[in-house]
Amino acid sequence: MTEALEASRPALTHVPLSAAPLPPLDSTSAPWPGDYLDIDGHTVHVRRTPGPADSTAVYVHGLGGSATNWTDLAGQLSGHVDGHALDLPGFGRSEPIPGYTFSMATHAEVVVAYIESLGVGPVHLFGNSMGGAISLIAAAARPDLVRTLTLISPAVPDLRPSLRRVSDPRLPLAFLPVLGSRMRRQLALVTPEQRTQQMLRLCFADPSQVPEVRIEQSAAEYAERTAQPWSGTALGRSTVELIRTWLVPRSRSMWLLPPRITAPSLVVWGTEDRLVSARKAPRVARLLPRGRLLVLPRTGHVAQMERPESVARAVLGMWESGAAW
Repeated sequence: MTEALEASRPALTHVPLSAAPLPPLDSTSAPWPGDYLDIDGHTVHVRRTPGPADSTAVYVHGLGGSATNWTDLAGQLSGHVDGHALDLPGFGRSEPIPGYTFSMATHAEVVVAYIESLGVGPVHLFGNSMGGAISLIAAAARPDLVRTLTLISPAVPDLRPSLRRVSDPRLPLAFLPVLGSRMRRQLALVTPEQRTQQMLRLCFADPSQVPEVRIEQSAAEYAERTAQPWSGTALGRSTVELIRTWLVPRSRSMWLLPPRITAPSLVVWGTEDRLVSARKAPRVARLLPRGRLLVLPRTGHVAQMERPESVARAVLGMWESGAAW
């Protein structure tokens, strides 16, 4: 069963865990099937998880991720909600349109447009890492579209300088003038298998526990990305745009967004998160008017992949609590 670290306000960590039956966790399953949809001028690839038509979830992946990051959690929730996992423009299988800016606000506009296109009313919105920042922006801008909000290690401002926060120590050098072009050429030679191992070491607390099938699927996805002419640009520019949201004046800070979100909100963080410090977790949850915090031990940056059952039970607990949350 999951555990929660104590925070300064007890209510933050009082997260009811549902006892509802969950489907068996099948870590050998293939990614959910996807389709291409035209949304507000974009052709967006979306993976669908079948579920009840009266309840809808929308999942937003993180930087360098894709809709497949939600395979296991979406499967755990499939008996309770109709799931939609987006590939943001430039990621997964969604090709960005010419002139796409890759700003967090622009990504959020795509998410909002997709939710509106569903015509189902407010949805259960999920975001991990960069997808968490995007979901914060979307939920603050359009609270009428968000029934509940689940943020898993959202990429809130965290400017700690550390090479432990990058998958390859050459990455920061790739953005420098002169030296950058040589570093980018070297990085382009990294194989899909090597990229997968880098991702596992960065995002998981214990990479040895990741099923071999999932590792093979990730390597195949990286191989697919190497053939996409836009993938490198999307990753680089989204990285820069995310950091820009951390450097804006206080009057435009991302920290001003959570108090504007009125939906029940669950913040999930792993104690071993190398990318965004778990020390940020209580602040995020405290700023959300109806926020609660679940911090999972022995868990890294992608709790929905590393602890899908624990996250599912906490999410269902929020849904079951309703107005009492």
